Amino acid sequence: MTLPPLPLMASNGKPLVEILDLRLDFGSGDHAVRALDGVSLSIAPGETVCLVGESGCGKSVSALSILRLIPNPPGKIVGGEVWFEDQDILKADEDEIRHIRGNRIAMVFQEPMTSLNPVLTIGRQLTEALELHLKMDRSAANRRAVELLEMVGIPEAGSRLNDYPHQFSGGMRQRVMIAMALSCNPKLLLADEPTTALDVTIQAQILEIMARLSKELGTAVIIITHNLGVVARYADRVNVMYAGRVVETASAKELYANPRHPYTLGLLRSVPRLDESRKEKLEPIEGLPPDLAHMPPGCSFFARCRFRVDKCQAERPPLMLVAEKHMAACWEWERLGPEMLKAPAQPATIDTEVEAETPAVSAVQEGV
Repeated sequence: MTLPPLPLMASNGKPLVEILDLRLDFGSGDHAVRALDGVSLSIAPGETVCLVGESGCGKSVSALSILRLIPNPPGKIVGGEVWFEDQDILKADEDEIRHIRGNRIAMVFQEPMTSLNPVLTIGRQLTEALELHLKMDRSAANRRAVELLEMVGIPEAGSRLNDYPHQFSGGMRQRVMIAMALSCNPKLLLADEPTTALDVTIQAQILEIMARLSKELGTAVIIITHNLGVVARYADRVNVMYAGRVVETASAKELYANPRHPYTLGLLRSVPRLDESRKEKLEPIEGLPPDLAHMPPGCSFFARCRFRVDKCQAERPPLMLVAEKHMAACWEWERLGPEMLKAPAQPATIDTEVEAETPAVSAVQEGV
């Protein structure tokens, strides 16, 4: 059954955020690249949703578009809607969007080493939003800043307010970023690969802090990640993206048990599992992503897919309801399922003609 062009409803009630048919280009005219091509997704209050996919698939651009942080030029939103608490953010004026940023919607950016201002103290960077959005005086803002640093596990917080970013380790800087993002008790937190460049033990600590604070404060969270382990542990729901489109969406439990898109299946089969016998080697996804400036007319995954049929090359599949609250954009979704996770590998015969028409964006499968 094909879903009508309506919003993808959140899994637990009325959505806090709805992105509807969002389209965004970089460049213009013959040189335009469609970075987002009809993205629709939603998130409910208190829900944790993960966006997963290869580099360049549109994960970060989707999050930045919610706060209208894509610089124009080169980026331009050419269609769609972004609804937050019954307001279309794309139609908000500059004063309205400034009131939303850092207050009702906050973001933890990808690189903690460069996200903080190196010439301002940690205390000043924490208190600025408190004074601006919550109208606190300097003394109250400093007290709140100390509470926030303690909340994210920074020892001797009161003595660290006058320190500068270079006096903190990478993990501590990311904790400060989380404290800043949560300072005004936002309704939505966007976390763009929040554990990038951190070691494994610090990654786990940062993610546990975010999960705990989300539950305590009732904050909805969108986590952008390549790490399928993070998805399995922390996500309520998952949106798999490929070439600027959402190709599958489901609860984390349903997605891992019953993948219905060949790209999702490929991601899961390329990850080592402790509950299975050791294999000789992992199974990569053959081929390369398409060139976003010259997208094929049908399914964007056609050239790499081992389930493809003629219809896939000619006609783009819409998101279709394949199970309760589970949607996939694949004409052949009925051929996929739990049994394919353990089936012997049958690599696709890569369509060299399609590959030649769509030059590689990257030869590295960072999404696995």
